[in-house]
Amino acid sequence: MTLIARTRARAVETLSLDSPHNRNALSAALVGELAGALTDAGKDTGVRAIVLTHTGNTFSAGADLKDPPPPEALVALLRQIIELPKPVVARVTGHVRAGGLGLLAACDIAAASTEATFAFTEVRIGVAPAVISLPLLPRTNPRALARHYLTGERFDAAEAVATGLLTTCDSDVDRLLGPILEGLRRSAPDALAETKRLLTARVLEAFDRDADALTALSARLFSSPQAREGMTAFLERRDAAWVV
Repeated sequence: MTLIARTRARAVETLSLDSPHNRNALSAALVGELAGALTDAGKDTGVRAIVLTHTGNTFSAGADLKDPPPPEALVALLRQIIELPKPVVARVTGHVRAGGLGLLAACDIAAASTEATFAFTEVRIGVAPAVISLPLLPRTNPRALARHYLTGERFDAAEAVATGLLTTCDSDVDRLLGPILEGLRRSAPDALAETKRLLTARVLEAFDRDADALTALSARLFSSPQAREGMTAFLERRDAAWVV
């Protein structure tokens, strides 16, 4: 079963997360297939830019609790998006949770519909947004992000723009993307690659400095008793034992 749909129009490759049965959760299989699609697009001289989007009403529900990717695989995917020599633009028309927010942060430009919602739900299942902090912390407002990290509250697209998670939002996300993609098509490929390197230098410093420690933290938390209780409670649709 193919989990990533690919289409192309005027040198823009669109990669769609296409696993709506589990709300495009980041399974080991989906992460691997997306990494392969990004590799192909990065090598293809006919591709000027990449749009990362989704089928269904959810961009991504975060890690697949039944088939999660190893933390190292998610780190590698996020770094791949950042290091790709072509701009990656996120197009979001649905909900984004937990690890899916790491994908948004790794993209160079992120545009969403005003109907989209967002939440860092990790703390509610007994873990932390560890690995996805690598692209998130260098690119977002730390005071605004603290509330969302610590409470797991749902927030809207306007708040996501204010936080720095999104570039822009509108009731019609494709109206936003039209001029963005046209601008990328009119830009020289080598100039785009060098400009992207300027923009991502600080983010890659965070990967070089913190990736090993955050990978270890993620693995430790996911194997903890609180995480087992939190994930079980989530799957059983009940409150975790610590809820007061």
